[in-house]
Amino acid sequence: MTAHIERTYRSFVTNRIYSRYIVKISETDLYVLTDSDLRESAYRSTLGYRAQIEEYIRYHPGFKTSLTPMPADNLAPDIIRDMLEASTTAGVGPMASVAGAIAEHVGKDLLAYSSDVIIENGGDIYLNIKDDISIGILAGESPLSGKIALRVAAAEMPLGICTSSGTVGHSLSFGVADAVCIKSQSAALADAAATSVGNLIKNRSDVKRGLERAMSIKGVLGVLIVTGDTLAIQGSMELRRA
Repeated sequence: MTAHIERTYRSFVTNRIYSRYIVKISETDLYVLTDSDLRESAYRSTLGYRAQIEEYIRYHPGFKTSLTPMPADNLAPDIIRDMLEASTTAGVGPMASVAGAIAEHVGKDLLAYSSDVIIENGGDIYLNIKDDISIGILAGESPLSGKIALRVAAAEMPLGICTSSGTVGHSLSFGVADAVCIKSQSAALADAAATSVGNLIKNRSDVKRGLERAMSIKGVLGVLIVTGDTLAIQGSMELRRA
């Protein structure tokens, strides 16, 4: 089965048949794959985490606007603490991890009802399934876009696979890479790290520095960078033709 996701950076290729549906609340637009249709549970979970983030921003406005890490807050909800920790580890603002954090927290909630869960949130993915899977990588106008896929083994999961792009989508990036893809056991960290590395890529000569930066971030398992016709990988990243 191939699930084509037009608005984001990836498609999934897996032999298992999943129930597939979209959960959209304001800027959050989740593409969810579970064993059965859990859209009501996914909606309630997403709504709850968005409310926690919005309430925290109400009392801590800098959480939304800061481009640098903020202090830890042990009294904050779990999702806020995860975002603060991920952004500190990656050296970016906490909202750089929001898409990955929501995907991961909603995904963990759905595991109470489904043995397999995949959640994609604007190019940021939480994976917890029992089969191998291939994730097709789209990278804007790069000639490599749609030509390569990342193979993820079931034994590696749960995982976060997150992408930042300076040429695709609406997320804030100060770089020009067509795709910076990060693998981590934390989707929040993968999201923050992808932003951190993507910000460094101003031209092709920065790709090596981007790889080094990615692998220096504690918790990053692998990195893939696409800039034009240049493709570079380091760490635990197994590629195949899409």
